[in-house]
Amino acid sequence: MSVTSAQGFRASGVAAGIKSSGNPDLALVVNDGPHTAAAGVFTRNKVKAAPVLWSEQVLTSGALRAVVLNSGGANACTGPEGFQVAHATAERAAELLGCGAVEVAICSTGLIGAQLPRDTVLAGVEKAHGALTTGEDAGTAAATAIMTTDTVAKQADAASEAGWRVGGMTKGAGMIAPSMATMLSVLTTDALLDAPELDAALRAAVRVSFDRLDVDGSMSTNDTVLLLSSGASGVRPDPAEFTAAVTDVCRDLARQMQADAEGVTKRITVRVTGAASEDEAVVVARTVARDSLVKTALFGSDANWGRIAAAVGYSDAAVDPDRLDITVNGVPLCVGGVAAGGRTSVDLSGTDILVAVALGLGEGAGEILTTDLSHAYVEENSAYPS
Repeated sequence: MSVTSAQGFRASGVAAGIKSSGNPDLALVVNDGPHTAAAGVFTRNKVKAAPVLWSEQVLTSGALRAVVLNSGGANACTGPEGFQVAHATAERAAELLGCGAVEVAICSTGLIGAQLPRDTVLAGVEKAHGALTTGEDAGTAAATAIMTTDTVAKQADAASEAGWRVGGMTKGAGMIAPSMATMLSVLTTDALLDAPELDAALRAAVRVSFDRLDVDGSMSTNDTVLLLSSGASGVRPDPAEFTAAVTDVCRDLARQMQADAEGVTKRITVRVTGAASEDEAVVVARTVARDSLVKTALFGSDANWGRIAAAVGYSDAAVDPDRLDITVNGVPLCVGGVAAGGRTSVDLSGTDILVAVALGLGEGAGEILTTDLSHAYVEENSAYPS
């Protein structure tokens, strides 16, 4: 259940010394082939970290032999020196693996603005190379090494009866909004596909998984999701079946990030139906999910549907207030735009909350995963660890 679930992949996670805590902070994932097709999706933030710029550049070839990932520093807003560190990291990994630097993607996560210690990172790459192995423990070591404010390693996989697998890992707990999250994710498969096929499947999966997770509306500079194919199973999958498997893995990982979000006490799903289109439904759901008053009310176990109605109304989607229905955890609170029940009748004592909004305008539907806005979230983000 990891990036090493699929045949043809090795991984490692080591303590390179980037983090002052001494915790693991550098991971390496290697595709031993026989094929090295790859695809990636990156942040849409205009301020892109050096590793994002590097990885976008090398992925134009549609092939990757390896990915080096570090926590403990984002290598964002670090200028030419930061890009040189990313380049040098790829070169060191390539030298050890006997491939070209353009076959190595780089991912970083952590505090923005600080230079990564070049010599420490390069020595860490050598250490990680020496620790490469197959098996679940190797995948777990890699997933652990990319954690920042995460409290648990996040992994998932899926298997096909045809004989191929998809595995993956991710990190992310805060600064979570599309495009994706403050997340790094590596997905691997031993299915036999070329780069355009991987790209199509990955983009379809990300659209309904990572892009539907929105904890705090803050878009990261480092978001990266990579999908690598070794082709080691020798099986060429049905495209629809493969896309479904990648989507299942991405959705699993997205829900794990929701469950481990900074300061989370409530896992909230905002589901919108009856919109003029799917895009409009997502706009409404995202607006409700980001609204601070909605999030604080749900933190307090208060089904304040008026705050939900107000958020629906200021969204950039078509809304007819006379057709608006709002249900929280199965209890109708607003029907046709007017009160239908007392909000104190809703049981919000549990962790999971479903906010259902029906617009009555069409067939469009969509949902967003989010969390409450708690004291712990504020405390953690007002004193972010260095």
